[in-house]
Amino acid sequence: MLEIQEVNAGYGRLHVLFDINTKMRDNDITVIVGPNGSGKSTLLKTIMGITQVYSGKILFNGTNILGLPPHLVTRLGIAYLPQVDNIFANLKVKENLLMAGYTLGRDEAKERAKEVLGDFPDLNKYMGRTASMLSGGERQMLAMAMAMMRRPKIMLFDEPTGSLAPKIAFEVLNKIVKLRDDYGVTLVLAEQNVRSALEQGDEAILLVSGRVMFEGNAQELLKHPELGEVYLGIKKT
Repeated sequence: MLEIQEVNAGYGRLHVLFDINTKMRDNDITVIVGPNGSGKSTLLKTIMGITQVYSGKILFNGTNILGLPPHLVTRLGIAYLPQVDNIFANLKVKENLLMAGYTLGRDEAKERAKEVLGDFPDLNKYMGRTASMLSGGERQMLAMAMAMMRRPKIMLFDEPTGSLAPKIAFEVLNKIVKLRDDYGVTLVLAEQNVRSALEQGDEAILLVSGRVMFEGNAQELLKHPELGEVYLGIKKT
């Protein structure tokens, strides 16, 4: 579904990604891991058109989307959920959902919100509450619900379990997997919760200093005798 070819990108003169070649396959969960500062978030932002790309191509279903502004990338069916600022904290939960459906007609947006709440039932009791009052896990659920309002084909998650308690992080990851299983959404996760993410993932990309060090089966990386321990701190059991 998504193919990155020889991409070099960064921020102005700060070159972060070097000659990135990788694929995110349809209906797979691709997990992007690596040490802090390795370029995980930058890779997601590059797909969304937020960084400066010096060279290369980004193909979405065979069409080069490189150079498109983020709002047009979103309309193609790519949803991006940053780690922070992924909801409208000063609006109520109900208003967040309606804002997420801004490209829909009012009646269609309301109907879509009802459908989404069927998948995120815990949000029903917070509909009249200001989003800033939600817990970290509840905010992530709201962010996912907002993205699903647009029925995306692919969802890019940047540290979805960051700063969450282990139990809540487990619930968030399970909900992400359910989106793939129930709706066929292709998922890409940049994660620091390495072991749990790789256990749930199909494919894995290991970034080190802005370069692809490994690409392949997620379980293979999890069990790799050297890469996991050296770059990800995975202790062998």
